[in-house]
Amino acid sequence: MHIFHIPGMNCGGCLHAVTRAIQALDPQAQVEADLEARIVKVVSRQSEASLLNALSSGGYPAQIPAHPAA
Repeated sequence: MHIFHIPGMNCGGCLHAVTRAIQALDPQAQVEADLEARIVKVVSRQSEASLLNALSSGGYPAQIPAHPAA
């Protein structure tokens, strides 16, 4: 599982765009989000770097949280 902090994600529309960006790279990816914390958890076979690139290309640059949520 990959955990990302996405500062620009603050509504359901943003979450939809983030999910679309991830699933364009990996259609089988599972995305779970906490909009309030702006955190997404992604289950994917893709590398962390590939997912970060897909998010950035989709307009939602992400960061790796310093202390990922369990």
